[in-house]
Amino acid sequence: MTTKLLEENQTYDNRLKEDIKILEDLLDKVLFYEGGETLLNKIKKIRESAKALRENNDPDTYKLLKEEITNLKPPLRQNVIRFFAIYLHLVNIAEQNHRIRRRREYQQHEDTLNQPGSLEQGVMSLIENHISPDTINDLLQNLSLELIITAHPTEATRRTVLQIHKRIADLLMALDKPCSKRERKALEGHLFTEITALWQTNELRDKKLSVMNEVSNGLYYFDETLFDVLPQIHQDLEDLLFEKYNQKWRVPSFLRFGSWIGGDRDGNPNVTAQTTRKTLERQRHLALTKYKETLEELMHRLSHSTKRVKVSDELQASVKDEISMLEHKKKWRNNDEVYRCKLTIMLEKLVQIGKSNTGYRSSSELIKDLNMIQKSIEVHHPDGNTLNLLQKLIRQVEIFGFHLASLDIRNHSGEHEAAIAEIFHSVNIVSDYKALPEEEKIKVLTNVLQDPRPLISIFDSYSPETQEMIDVFRMIRKAQEEFGERAIQVYLISMTQSASDLLEVLVLAKEVGLFRIYPDGKAVSKLDIAPLLETIDDLTFGPKIMKQLFEMDVYRKHLSVRNNSQEIMLGYSDSSKDGGTLTANWKLYKAQQEIHNMAKDYDISLKFFHGRGGSLGRGGGPLNRSLLSQPFETLGDGVKITEQGEVLSARYLISEIAYRSLEQATTALLTAIAHISNEAEQNQSRSVEWENAMDEISAFSLEKYQSLVFKDPDFLTYFRQATPLLELGSLNIGSRPMSRKGSERFEDLRAIPWVFAWTQSRQLLPAWFAAGTGLQRFAEQQGNLDLLQRMYLTWPFFRSTIDNLQMALTKADLPTAKEYANMAKDESVGKRIFAEIEEEYHKTKEIVLQITKQADLLDHIPNIKESVRIRNPYVDPLNFLQAHLITELRQKDDNNNDADELLSEVLLTINGVAAGLRNTG
Repeated sequence: MTTKLLEENQTYDNRLKEDIKILEDLLDKVLFYEGGETLLNKIKKIRESAKALRENNDPDTYKLLKEEITNLKPPLRQNVIRFFAIYLHLVNIAEQNHRIRRRREYQQHEDTLNQPGSLEQGVMSLIENHISPDTINDLLQNLSLELIITAHPTEATRRTVLQIHKRIADLLMALDKPCSKRERKALEGHLFTEITALWQTNELRDKKLSVMNEVSNGLYYFDETLFDVLPQIHQDLEDLLFEKYNQKWRVPSFLRFGSWIGGDRDGNPNVTAQTTRKTLERQRHLALTKYKETLEELMHRLSHSTKRVKVSDELQASVKDEISMLEHKKKWRNNDEVYRCKLTIMLEKLVQIGKSNTGYRSSSELIKDLNMIQKSIEVHHPDGNTLNLLQKLIRQVEIFGFHLASLDIRNHSGEHEAAIAEIFHSVNIVSDYKALPEEEKIKVLTNVLQDPRPLISIFDSYSPETQEMIDVFRMIRKAQEEFGERAIQVYLISMTQSASDLLEVLVLAKEVGLFRIYPDGKAVSKLDIAPLLETIDDLTFGPKIMKQLFEMDVYRKHLSVRNNSQEIMLGYSDSSKDGGTLTANWKLYKAQQEIHNMAKDYDISLKFFHGRGGSLGRGGGPLNRSLLSQPFETLGDGVKITEQGEVLSARYLISEIAYRSLEQATTALLTAIAHISNEAEQNQSRSVEWENAMDEISAFSLEKYQSLVFKDPDFLTYFRQATPLLELGSLNIGSRPMSRKGSERFEDLRAIPWVFAWTQSRQLLPAWFAAGTGLQRFAEQQGNLDLLQRMYLTWPFFRSTIDNLQMALTKADLPTAKEYANMAKDESVGKRIFAEIEEEYHKTKEIVLQITKQADLLDHIPNIKESVRIRNPYVDPLNFLQAHLITELRQKDDNNNDADELLSEVLLTINGVAAGLRNTG
């Protein structure tokens, strides 16, 4: 297969269209069954009009489509909405199947071609760049990627519906394999059954998700895909390195998943210490269940008898020492089958975890037993032929331990300050801590940290909020003792604005024994304290805050027992909401550079935690491209990234897609770190010019953004009235409130509904607004357009920024957005603000095309461009219906009987638009 042919296969080729046609025909059959010719003909008429409108933009076609939509009445209207929503979900499934198909085609020709972003390509790039085995060994030791699943509410699809999607995907993949006519007919029959079930399943949640519901949703991905895919990535990398270099490496477990679900209490009163405890128990239960299943499978396979083979003396001695812990009826019946005897003991030790002293105390003990079995098998098993199931289990235990996923704890800096103020007042350290200037706060906190005596007594009583704070830290200590220190390693502080914000958390840790400085100067610290820098000001002052901490003796003692490593989280969502996407991305980039360079002076290693959302307005985009867009010098520090909302189902619902996403990320990280020194030399002379350019562009962009968002008195009113913001809270897609403290202030509005509402209305303002002004004003100066074009070609950060703008501009749609602008109650305000948005859109599109030298947006990624084009005629009716229904709903009295039905239909359109645009929040 030639490269040209492969490139053609990466476009929206005929086989993908065939898949979509199969699914569409089956959906039409379901429609006919449910509503007969009336329903089928109505939908055909609407979709034909929508396609025609996209092709010719004819006013008469527009009028006809609007009439068809506005004249719809229940129950027909709801069925029309559901058709377009389900159709878009089916297109998503077909596209995922096509990605899997392309990957398999590459694998069939791997001797001559490597798929871009594959592990094969990553290892080949090491060879082509003459990376030595010694360098690879160092590289592997520094390789670290941690992905954190969160409960951020942007997944509009129920898990029940996602499970149907997975079954449809499996059937569609089965159709790709050679099969007889009878087998094909049976598969299509199963597909029809699943699509019928999809139609007949309620896609909306009847009630708001609880935190434990969210925990279950997160664990689903571990159970279905991640538990198997992560070990496979590590094993494949090991095998490829051996194959290409003829040298064996033990690849460290560099790729891990963590979680915020059940630990993130920032603004969510539903997450308590007890909730976090239950979450850890659920996680451990899943991990142990998985291990038991594999040990039982190994018992079936390891039937080797000492009458036939010699096993290791160590294994035999181990069985002899421990067999007495089993009741007679639980012992393996044949003493010569030593592996089965040992595995029976190991299963019992798993069962007894948390119940008695005979259970495993740590996952390292389980690994020791598994390694003992593996070494014994090597005595009698042919060389070079390993037992894959056993090797996979060892890797799983290394990655997941008994805790499954490290659970991060997060809370707002103001909550810690309030608790500290109350505690200090109760022991007469200071009467009004909050009123102290920063210098005095640091002095008081430092004195407390250096004094080993506790401040909190079991006899003291506090407000419920402060008591809950204390209970959380007590729970962390107990969790580390019971589930292992990896169960909870990091405490994140949102809205970090000063050094005292970190010291306050350290004081709370001290009070429960997680931190202590003894009289002889020795320190103990069992928790990483990580600031979250999330506004433009926080990012600007972040380096100064960290420098101040690194120069404090008490904080350095904390770091000294935490491997002199500091984690810092960067907030993409709130910084973008605060300053616009272009300014936010640049401030994030600069903050990383400055903190990294400063930390080197103090001999402190960093791990940057990128709080990215699924949407472009919240730092979203392909995982591998996100990695490559970071300052190259920071990638060797280790990378941590949030994975949330609809991103989880898009990347991790199907094993092959999960593997593809993770191998792309691994390859990006592998090659980027390997080329750090080369890139440093190449970029040194250019970086100053590029950074000066970005400083200027960012300043222009920030001024434009804030002139609308913060200075226009009508802007917030427009936002609330010209988007479905008010209706999003009824979608029941998360346990958190839409705003902090129930406030209506812009500052307290969460970034997720901010982005979600703009995306639904097809304005996508957070993802592109003000970027055009910044770029164009800079490009107007002599020679600067040429500079921007060179930056796009050679600087991954700038290329990623421009390409994300292309994606956002393509998914935004001004004619559709105008429907929402018309919902503004004051017509003059709606027209004025929309005109400004429209003008900036055209400006941004024009300068992006000049920089990329393209004729049209996304010309460089034709498959995505075609995907958007194909989807638009099916998203358009949903948008038109949504705007029409919201207008009607907002005119109803709350007690009107029709209001509930209208709201339900609005929520169905939100679900459908989210499916059509995918990265919505």
